[in-house]
Amino acid sequence: MNLLTIAYKSLRQRWLASFLTGLSVALGVALMVAVIVLNGVVTDVFRQSGSGYDLVVGPKGSDTQLVLSTIYHIDKPIENLPWRFYQDLGKHRHVERAIPVNLGDTTEIGNFPIVGTTPQYFLVDYVPDKKFRIKGDGLQGTWDAVIGSQVARQNNWDVGSQFKMIHSGQDDHVHNELFTVKGVLAPTGTPNDRTTFVHIDGFFQLDEHAKPLDEAIEREAKFFGETEQQVRERYKDDIAEIEKHQKEEAGHEGHHHHHGPPSDLLKEVTSVLLVMKGKQDYQRALAASTLQSDLKEGFQAQGVNVVQVMSRLLTNLVGNIRYAFLSLTILIIAVSGIGIFVSIYNSMSDRKKEIAIMRALGARRSSVLSIVLLEATLLCVLGGLGGMALGHGLVFVAAPIIEARSGLLIDPMSFNSIEFVVIPGLVAMAMLIGLLPGITAYRTDVAEALQG
Repeated sequence: MNLLTIAYKSLRQRWLASFLTGLSVALGVALMVAVIVLNGVVTDVFRQSGSGYDLVVGPKGSDTQLVLSTIYHIDKPIENLPWRFYQDLGKHRHVERAIPVNLGDTTEIGNFPIVGTTPQYFLVDYVPDKKFRIKGDGLQGTWDAVIGSQVARQNNWDVGSQFKMIHSGQDDHVHNELFTVKGVLAPTGTPNDRTTFVHIDGFFQLDEHAKPLDEAIEREAKFFGETEQQVRERYKDDIAEIEKHQKEEAGHEGHHHHHGPPSDLLKEVTSVLLVMKGKQDYQRALAASTLQSDLKEGFQAQGVNVVQVMSRLLTNLVGNIRYAFLSLTILIIAVSGIGIFVSIYNSMSDRKKEIAIMRALGARRSSVLSIVLLEATLLCVLGGLGGMALGHGLVFVAAPIIEARSGLLIDPMSFNSIEFVVIPGLVAMAMLIGLLPGITAYRTDVAEALQG
């Protein structure tokens, strides 16, 4: 009979105490695995969302606020930019593609964020090498909409559904215009799943989505460092048409008339997503850096690298929370280790005669020490394996609930590299906690124990 078999049978004799101590290890490991897997999913979402874009351009202010509002739709926009500035960005020598983003409104049902944009939004990978898959036609006409998978599921919408929008999140102002769902996004595991996209032409035609003429002239002059007269000269035909319609509106007070898309002078964008020119990553990064430098000189705008901002946020905020949870789970496992130590150490007094008989039958002191260490190792390893299975089982059960509530796609079978350190770490802990009881067994006096 080998030493491992002896250690296993010894644990079976004390099955209740062994089960409870092993269970405490399993629960600690399960919690650790669940934290690691969920943290990995959240980290990937923060790192990948928006990584298909090289820069996010918006008004000067907090770069974190710009990224959170434009990419994650969880913060208020800083301000708006003139439409002419967006057009100039699209013509920049380093820009391959410029995609406008307009924010502020929400769906009347479900309160999901609205993004006014162009069909080009869905031509860029939402994460590297992952393209949008759309059921339906997508954004084509003025009053078309594309909805995320979570919006479709929660609101029970599909292609052909119609909805209204609430202006700037105010419950008392619902736009009269109806948008029709022309496309449903396949799940992406990103904020796109809980977002409703509408064609920017329709977005601009809603009430209060175009800036008043005088404010637009003043804003553009200030932004580009021009005089108001220069702005008026640039848009003289548009201004004449706008003033004509204003007189018509004044003559028909109480009646609202749609006159089609507003002048470019009255249009604004919340931010602009940029894909830079270049076949290699370093070429696009260099182009993005050059444009960032250009924006710092003479413009009231900033260019932000999404990955850099989110990496900083992950390190300073999410990273600290992650370490706090991991520290807690390590503490739980350490407490479980103390329980194993107490269980084995207390059993030594009851097993002195058993150990003495083994020694009298020829077992060496080193063999007795090894058996005790093997018992501790078995408890830790079996508890650890059970905990890993339990942890992934918990994630498997929680995955559909988390997806339904947050839109995060979680793979319960995904493994983090940290998990491969768990079992070796438990073996090391078993050696440490089994050492003192093992030494106690090693020093057992055969004659004294047999007489007792």
